[in-house]
Amino acid sequence: MAIIDPRAILVSGARKFASAPLSAKIGMVVVAIYVLMALLAPHVTPYGEAEIVSTQFDPWSSKFWLGTDNLGRDMLTRLVFGARNTIGIAFLTTCIAFAIGASAGLAAATFAGWPDQILSRLVDVLMSIPQLIFALLLLSIFGTSVSAMVLVIAVLDSTRVFRLTRALSVNIAVLDYVEAARLRGEGSTWIMTREILPNIAPTLVAEFGLRFCFVFLLISALSFLGLGVQPPTADWGSMVRDTATLISYSDITPLLPAGAIAVLAVAVNLVVDWLLHSASGLKED
Repeated sequence: MAIIDPRAILVSGARKFASAPLSAKIGMVVVAIYVLMALLAPHVTPYGEAEIVSTQFDPWSSKFWLGTDNLGRDMLTRLVFGARNTIGIAFLTTCIAFAIGASAGLAAATFAGWPDQILSRLVDVLMSIPQLIFALLLLSIFGTSVSAMVLVIAVLDSTRVFRLTRALSVNIAVLDYVEAARLRGEGSTWIMTREILPNIAPTLVAEFGLRFCFVFLLISALSFLGLGVQPPTADWGSMVRDTATLISYSDITPLLPAGAIAVLAVAVNLVVDWLLHSASGLKED
């Protein structure tokens, strides 16, 4: 069994970071800050996530740096905890979506025939309905718990992963070395995991970043509409809704969670653009 050397991994990561363009470095730094903020939320915030510490809509001050929300909870604390909840739920949802979509896409390309037709037509039906409307319908039926939301969004988003995985895998499945593996008597699982998957992995990694952005934007939109993350759990989408009335008084507080969403989306896309460029094999001019 191969021994993993943490020092070698760190050195390789440092070299990769050093060779990245400035835009990708900025994106990675921003993403790292968000992740650290999410992991250390209970240790860096002055109050509890749902703790009422003052009256509603207190202005910015030395005690409450970003003021308070409609219930008197500290906005800075809620913003940091929102990073943990929004990013954590979005990451889990994206992982499940990829597990479902990539597995189904690999199976469809490997077996072809009627399994491919059944899976493809099912995905076509699911994709024919606007995702947000479909998610609202399903959540109104199955409830608004976090587990229900994660499963609903993961299933709906897996259709996009399926289409990409299948399109990439179909081109690989007809190559000579895959046919040689079949002639050797290798099983379907071997072909999918050892022959096809390694050759499409770089594109899937980049797609993971894009799908993560779409997922946490969808979660934020559902929370804003009241069918996403439920109170008192902090979430950027619900924070925009809770403080939206302040816009009428020229207060920029509602823009803070909205800005947090936008900055993370841009940062992830900067990293994804670099990953796609690296996977393509093209060189910088």
